[in-house]
Amino acid sequence: MAWARLASRSRLRPAASSAVSRAPRASPPAPPPPPQAGHAARAAPPLRRLLRLPQLHSAAAASSASHARRLGDRWQRLGVARRWLSDASAAAEAAELVEVPLAQTGEGIAECELLRWFVNEGDQVDEFQPLCEVQSDKATIEITSRFKGKVHQIHFGPGDIVKVGETLLKMIVGDSQIVSPDNIFPSADKSLEEEPAVPSSEGNIPSGTLSTPAVRHLAKQYGLNINEIVGTGKDGRVLKEDVLNYAVSKGLYKEQSSSLEENIGLIDLLEEGKSLPDVPFYEDKKILLRGYQRAMVKSMSLAAKVPHFHYLEEINCDSLVKLKKAFQNENKDNTIKHTFLPFLIKSLSMALNKYPMLNSSFIEETNEVILKGSHNIGIAMATAHGLVVPNIKKVQSLSILEITKELARLHEMASHNRLSAADIEDGTITLSNIGAIGGKFGSPLLNLPEVAIIALGRIQKLPRFDDDENVYPSSIINVTVGADHRVVDGATVARFCNEWKGLVEEPELLLLHMR
Repeated sequence: MAWARLASRSRLRPAASSAVSRAPRASPPAPPPPPQAGHAARAAPPLRRLLRLPQLHSAAAASSASHARRLGDRWQRLGVARRWLSDASAAAEAAELVEVPLAQTGEGIAECELLRWFVNEGDQVDEFQPLCEVQSDKATIEITSRFKGKVHQIHFGPGDIVKVGETLLKMIVGDSQIVSPDNIFPSADKSLEEEPAVPSSEGNIPSGTLSTPAVRHLAKQYGLNINEIVGTGKDGRVLKEDVLNYAVSKGLYKEQSSSLEENIGLIDLLEEGKSLPDVPFYEDKKILLRGYQRAMVKSMSLAAKVPHFHYLEEINCDSLVKLKKAFQNENKDNTIKHTFLPFLIKSLSMALNKYPMLNSSFIEETNEVILKGSHNIGIAMATAHGLVVPNIKKVQSLSILEITKELARLHEMASHNRLSAADIEDGTITLSNIGAIGGKFGSPLLNLPEVAIIALGRIQKLPRFDDDENVYPSSIINVTVGADHRVVDGATVARFCNEWKGLVEEPELLLLHMR
């Protein structure tokens, strides 16, 4: 019976094998658990069923031992693989030292001035947390973090000029505080390779010369490579005194003691009644133009190449003074202060509807004029950070009250150096209210690519004659229209100015054209 059962099983096995070969290939089964010594005897009977009966008893022990060795080798290889995967996972979890560059902040912007840092070296930073504030030629921008990690090294200090693409700081990104050398992102300027590594208290983090941004800025002012300076601070940190001493050794800086000795010598000469030598008591000082002042250099240099045409007119503001006083008397909102400028802006927009050539821009390369659909009227503002020209968007669709509120917002943002690029870009014509500071006349230069700019003097009481030649006091404002004479001729400017003058002198006419 045993022979018959074994023969039937051996006959059925090829058929089963062929059926398996025709079936779809499945994923390999999970490896069995590693064999133990006590299980070898129980694993032998299934192996013996695959052997011929004459060899069953003689090969059982050898087959069981061979199978156990094969399983043991397999598990050893799997163990090595698991250890390799564990090491790779640990390396993947290791922190990475990444560089945060200054990204492109606007069209045509090549560099920015670093105004201030919101973080310090060693601070933990969350994603989208503000890192620093920079100022371009057009606006002030906050740089936020794209990573969550720890600030490792700050490369620039306040007042430094940073070019687009330069590394602002380095951050340790990841759960671990240990950085693998293979996980360091290479810098475009190879700053990691140029700076020698020094011991650090933060594990095996590769670091350049330890110093604060202020010290690095001081070294840059003297044109010194901070990596050449031997630091006397903790962990080799370069201090301010180290930079000054190194500058003295290079002949770039004069010690205060020598200056003191010179002063003492001068005092001795005075006490002895001798005349003082020709010693310079005053020194020249260089000031680097930054932010809006640098933008003014560029824009005025371009404007100087454009042929200007200036047209001067005076406008009677008696009716406007009465209207403004009436608005102020009826004003119940203490946050709103009515001035003459919103009326002048709105009436200017009304005149531009009739003379759109003044609200255009000129493309010199193609000799094309673009008539702007929106009246984005810029207002020149003098701030502590320089001259800036934000603009009120789509004035033709705003009421005088809305213009008043937007003007107050722009003035507040400009005074705190918080104007955005959107507040400054896309202006179509500019008003320069020089009369708010003082002055009767002005000859403004164009804010290219605009083709017109208007300077406003202060409103003053002047004697005028009525139709009967009687003298009466009148509130007069002088306006000067500057235009690009390549695009706008004198007659067009005169007609435009007459249209605007009529709306200012009779403000009730604004009601006829308001929408």
